[in-house]
Amino acid sequence: MKNLADFGYAIIPGFIELPLVRELVAESRDSRAEGDFVPAAIGMGDQKQVVAQIRTDEIRWLEPQNLSGPQSRYWDQMEVLRVTLNRTLFLGLFELEAHLACFPPGGFYKAHLDCHQNSNARILSTIIYLDEGWATADGGQLRLYIDRETGINGASIDIFPEPGKLVVFLSPVFWHEVRVSTRHRHSMTGWFRRRPE
Repeated sequence: MKNLADFGYAIIPGFIELPLVRELVAESRDSRAEGDFVPAAIGMGDQKQVVAQIRTDEIRWLEPQNLSGPQSRYWDQMEVLRVTLNRTLFLGLFELEAHLACFPPGGFYKAHLDCHQNSNARILSTIIYLDEGWATADGGQLRLYIDRETGINGASIDIFPEPGKLVVFLSPVFWHEVRVSTRHRHSMTGWFRRRPE
């Protein structure tokens, strides 16, 4: 996690092993086919709304008390990560919130920060990719704007959605977007949060 300490973001290939990736994506597809996914919204509370011009993904929130076997193994690995980050970087991470996400063909999410207005609860954003056989032509890369001073007007990197890869970055700092994909793109997306103040 040296890159996270030095730069505010880190990319870890193979964080989730392939057998678990396959179980998670199979569950995600089945759950979506059964109608458990909903269009993702922006904002919170009274300001929460679905705006297809900004994001087109569909999501299913995970409930820690009602996880499947594969989801529990994902949650356990994230808990180990939380404890490690607190021990090494003193971030005060208290809990994880997470959802399954699916971008349909043509899907995207325009540039944004992962923190709600008037809330500083989210500290770290995490994304784990679930699709095998992804090609450059499939699109769907995460574009992370890595210049903290200039945001979306500065330098960026495009992160390829390889299965099992973890991307983690400071939620209130880094603007990011999901580029248009040409096939269904699945992920586990989460946020480590601090204690409510």
